[in-house]
Amino acid sequence: MADQISDAVLDAILTDDPQGRVACETLLTNGVCIIAGEITTKTYVDIPKIARNVIKQIGYTNAEYGFHWETSGVMVAVKEQSADIAQGVDAFSKGQSLKEQKDCPLVEDLENLGAGDQGLMFGYACRETKELMPLPIVLAHKLCQRLAEVRKKGIVKGLRPDGKSQVTVEYDGDKPVRIESVLIAAQHDENIKTSILKKEIIEKVIEKVIPKSLLQNTNYYVNTTGRFVIGGPQGDTGLTGRKIIVDTYGGYARHGGGCFSGKDPSKVDRSGSYAARWVAKNIVAAKLAERCEVQIAYAIGRAEPMSVRIDTFGTGTIEDDKIAQAVSKVFDLRPGMIIQALDLRKPIYQKIAAYGHFGRPELDLPWERTDKVEELKKEVNK
Repeated sequence: MADQISDAVLDAILTDDPQGRVACETLLTNGVCIIAGEITTKTYVDIPKIARNVIKQIGYTNAEYGFHWETSGVMVAVKEQSADIAQGVDAFSKGQSLKEQKDCPLVEDLENLGAGDQGLMFGYACRETKELMPLPIVLAHKLCQRLAEVRKKGIVKGLRPDGKSQVTVEYDGDKPVRIESVLIAAQHDENIKTSILKKEIIEKVIEKVIPKSLLQNTNYYVNTTGRFVIGGPQGDTGLTGRKIIVDTYGGYARHGGGCFSGKDPSKVDRSGSYAARWVAKNIVAAKLAERCEVQIAYAIGRAEPMSVRIDTFGTGTIEDDKIAQAVSKVFDLRPGMIIQALDLRKPIYQKIAAYGHFGRPELDLPWERTDKVEELKKEVNK
């Protein structure tokens, strides 16, 4: 919920001000939503109203759930982006002061746009699923989507908004062969019996998502404490960026540590990670490797990456260094050029703040496209 609120604020700003700079953090606890961060924009958005609408959309519409979209407090503490950061990131007309840049409409120089922060960004792809994603995280996200669907449509009665999943997969080498266990936590009303809820979750959620061929002697765990009535902000304190592993590859690949939500695309935590996934997916789709991890390093204020590293874990059809050379010719990994190539200044972010940022074919996300396959093949064959 915190991620969705932060990204809803970002989307609202990008709708009217595509060059807006946003670093929006949300904290949720019992009865309170606090939104803080740095925002520099030429537009105005009603942040408390945005937050309340997201809370309502998620399903906190009943006071019995311990958190309510209308009556919970919303606090806002927002300031402008640091001028020290801005002068390193901005790439506008030369010779103009920060004040002139702020006051005058200027054409942004995307080629020289500096990275919004330093750090390592990782992308990953593999051939386990049609999404070119690891199977465990794909199934975990689909289970959560189905759990929300059966709640909202009333297919399973008595469910509340909070819920999560975990899937354990048995492998034979690199090939998934069986689901060892499925874990579902589903918040529910006071009067729901655990035994009945478990039966319905297995039949109407798990068996509707996971292929029967993989459900062989599978162990099912539903609400393993025996009760999950108190949930959401009443039960736990939530913060933007606390689910970076489920946002990406479920722990299957490395992570640089930066979260995505609430950040405009000048922050390479977001744009660099999306580009790394784009590169990795195209490498695997081009059949240059069975699995591939891409690492990109950035320095704040610099446009050119500090390094680009390719690791195919011994599955590459050619040497990793040669793939890296081809990547440098085919992909421009400067932040501004990533923004341009992937069209990242559109309000597309709230819808990916839940159920993963990668492997979402239903959304046609630009970094999920395999549009560089032929270019890569030509480059490696030169």
